Amino acid sequence: MVNSFYDLVTDFYEWGWGQSFHFAPRLCRETFEESILRSEYYLALRANIQPSYKVLDVGCGVGGPMRNIQQFTGADITGVTINQYQVRVANQYCAQKGIEKKCRVVQGDFQKLPEKFEPESFDAAYAIEATCHSPDRRVCFSGVNECLKKGALFVGYDWVVLPESGYDSSNPDHVRVKEGIEVGNGLPTLATSNEISSALEDSGFEVLDVFDANKNVHSAHQVPWYYTLCGSFTLKGFRMTRLGRMCTHAMVSTLEFLRVAPQGSVRVSALLNATALDLVEGGRKEIFTPSLFFVARKK
Repeated sequence: MVNSFYDLVTDFYEWGWGQSFHFAPRLCRETFEESILRSEYYLALRANIQPSYKVLDVGCGVGGPMRNIQQFTGADITGVTINQYQVRVANQYCAQKGIEKKCRVVQGDFQKLPEKFEPESFDAAYAIEATCHSPDRRVCFSGVNECLKKGALFVGYDWVVLPESGYDSSNPDHVRVKEGIEVGNGLPTLATSNEISSALEDSGFEVLDVFDANKNVHSAHQVPWYYTLCGSFTLKGFRMTRLGRMCTHAMVSTLEFLRVAPQGSVRVSALLNATALDLVEGGRKEIFTPSLFFVARKK
């Protein structure tokens, strides 16, 4: 399901978001692009990535964060994605930046990492809003653990619901938002922070830190992480406004009718429009975050 999902949505994501398919805490007077970079650099620092390290990017998409982190740290980074289209696009981007010898993407299932990589072959690993697609995080995290050297760090951002901030599984509105996020993003059931920690511990990691990077989402000093989904009436921000998404959807409908866009594009466009509303509602109510940050060390 995930592979088919990304065949269709990769170009939509790049059009609306850029090459880094993730959210980030955003400070006032900070641009969206600056917040994305800051969140990636923070992750690299917490993973203690050194120029001599071999690093694994778990679920890398088209590799935007991977390229940014490689250029920031000088490390050798291998990304893995299940989607062959993303592999081709990502490696083209690496070549365009002249970093293809230090940064590459391979096709593989992050539920089966030991089939792809030798044991203890990486000095660090990270995942950015990717393992929310895992049907069983214990399997995924155990595979990451096997690929890491003893004592190596695994860090990441993950999508979770927030019972500690008010998410109530008996509240129909909360469940509607949760299920809308899941369906619109091709996800299995969203986990909680406690479930993430338990999965890491059961997979052979010692959890060193875990917190919601968006815990101050409605502070006077921050721009809510979901603000970009609301869009703004600027040349760059218009495509993310509701009207902009309607215009994009109309264009996609025309292109699919003319057989320029692949079959299914209209359905995916509609799903992404709907899930944008659910993500905004989840953020406003503080019942969901895309940025549960964790640091774990292989025992």
